[in-house]
Amino acid sequence: QVQLVESGGGLVQPGGSLRLSCAASGFRFEDYWMTWVRQAPGKELEWLSSLSGLGRQTLPPDSIGSRFTISRDNNKKTVYLRIDNLTSEDTAVYYCAKGLGRTAVPRGQGTQVTVFA
Repeated sequence: QVQLVESGGGLVQPGGSLRLSCAASGFRFEDYWMTWVRQAPGKELEWLSSLSGLGRQTLPPDSIGSRFTISRDNNKKTVYLRIDNLTSEDTAVYYCAKGLGRTAVPRGQGTQVTVFA
């Protein structure tokens, strides 16, 4: 049974950084792309970044060098998302998902990030 458990969210001031974690179990982690998406209040699900199984490819291309950095540790079966220079627009629930892209499923339960001044 696939399980994805996100952590690392919380309250942060504008300009700060966070690293979110997602611990995976129930499948051969290194064989799968992993994805981070988020959903802000009243908005649609937004695809942030996906990383290939061995960490060699990141999509979408414009996520590279952005404020969002995805990484993974296959030994720990964990995928990470670092968010830099947070703004109020980043307030959302962040989910990791097994697979590639916005429609990747299943997703975890999510972790709340709230940016406040």
